[in-house]
Amino acid sequence: MDAGAEAGAEEPASERRLADFYNRRAASGTEHPPTPRRADERDRFISLLKAEGRHSVLEVGSGPGLDGLQFVRAGIHYTGVDLSEEYVRRARAKGLDVTVASARQLPFADGAFPAVWTMSTLLHIPASDIDRVMRELVRVTGPNAPIAVGLWSGEDEEVLNPEDDAGPRRFFSRRSDATVLNVFGRHGAIEDFVSWPEGEGAESGPGAGHWTQHYQFLILRTPGSPPPQSRPVS
Repeated sequence: MDAGAEAGAEEPASERRLADFYNRRAASGTEHPPTPRRADERDRFISLLKAEGRHSVLEVGSGPGLDGLQFVRAGIHYTGVDLSEEYVRRARAKGLDVTVASARQLPFADGAFPAVWTMSTLLHIPASDIDRVMRELVRVTGPNAPIAVGLWSGEDEEVLNPEDDAGPRRFFSRRSDATVLNVFGRHGAIEDFVSWPEGEGAESGPGAGHWTQHYQFLILRTPGSPPPQSRPVS
């Protein structure tokens, strides 16, 4: 079966498989801190929030709460969601406000957050569903608000991760830079887009060295009044 068809055929089942994978990873006790470049972009995003007087953020795909802790330490009120019950438990043990929820149906009111942060999470959403998910992120975010997204690149293919040899393999929608700009640009103004390589071979990210890829980071400004001056798309 095509990987994209598998991911979209039974949505609750596909999310359950993904949650089970990350529950196993969380149970191993291993935490994967962000690379220096991703940490730099997180710190720059925190500076943006402070400069605009935005005092809270929603993270979609909180993992064990490593980024969440940095938002809190910077004085930003943090709320997180994740599919993995074990990751939620570990994030709560760090004192973070995190709940189990799907990006497809967030348990928050319209405009509840002035900003959103989501790293290496939306790459698990197939092309057939990404617009629905982005509408949901925009729904819970206020107007003219920044949504930061991190992804692993690809050649516009939907595949199962070859390195996942224990249990169901994770689904990845690997998008080219042009597709990322097109897809996310349908939901607001992309005011920042950068990409960079992270390691080589098996150190280059998911895929155990079988994929040629780089990391993509963008800031999307939700519809509303004109955005404040910011770094142009490069």
